Formats: sequence, C-alpha cells, structure tokens
Amino acid sequence: MAERMTQENYDKIGQKLAALKKRRAAISKTIGEAREHGDLRENSAYHTAKDEQGLNEMRIRELEAKLAGATIVDKSELAAAGCVTLGSTVRIKALDTGQEFEYAIVAEDEADVLEDKISTASPIGGAVVNEPVGAVVEAELPRGKVKFKVLEIK
Repeated sequence: MAERMTQENYDKIGQKLAALKKRRAAISKTIGEAREHGDLRENSAYHTAKDEQGLNEMRIRELEAKLAGATIVDKSELAAAGCVTLGSTVRIKALDTGQEFEYAIVAEDEADVLEDKISTASPIGGAVVNEPVGAVVEAELPRGKVKFKVLEIK
C-alpha cells in the first residue's frame, strides 16, 4: 500500500537517502583499511565496519522502498476536502480546559510534537482525521479521555 506523505517529508527522506549513499564510500574505505591490518577473524575494526555497511545498506533499501511507494499529498486539494486530512493544519480546543492547540497532521515518520506536528497514528491526530470544523472528538490521552472541538482547518 502506498504511503501518503507531504512533499516536505518526501524531500527530507530523499536527502537522508542521498547522505546514506554518499556514506558508502567512507565505509568501504574503512573496510579496506581494516582489511590491511591482517587476520580478519580477530579484526574488530573490520567486523565493526562490515556491520555498519550492512546497516547502511538496509536503511538505503528501506528509504528507497518508502520513496518508490509514496503518494504525495497535494495541499491544494486539502482545502476542498472540508475535513482534516494528512497535510492539514488544525486548530482544536480542549473542552475540559479551554486550551487551544494548533497541529500539523503528518505521517508517522515526520511527527515532532516540539514542532507541533502530530501523526495520524497519535491519539489526537487519529481522532481529528476526517472530521469537519465544529466536530467534537474524543481522544484517549495519558490523563484520560479528553474531548476536543475542531475550530479551524488550514
């Protein structure tokens, strides 16, 4: 199944992929230098570099697969949807405290609560997805169930 993501996240993953591919040469050089030290059976530098190479290649394959199967969310279509979707920015109000929050709804791998980016898999993100302005939703948080009202979708 294709993973939906914003263009910003797609570009960020592309940059990570490019950095990992660039790192291949440095890892190969380290392996070559460690190989020159002699007996490979007891050469910890060699084994460490080979492990690093394996992890690097695994991460490259993961990111390539993620990008190959990605569907970019067109932000211009989001406003027409009339409800909260991936890529939306939503302003909500906690009905128990009256406190207002504004979050960007993003894919899991780009979520960062410090930047007010929450994923569709988070309790609040999952509760507000597909909801219109004015909807009251309930999310299970560490402090218990909390009701939120969707105030605005951008």
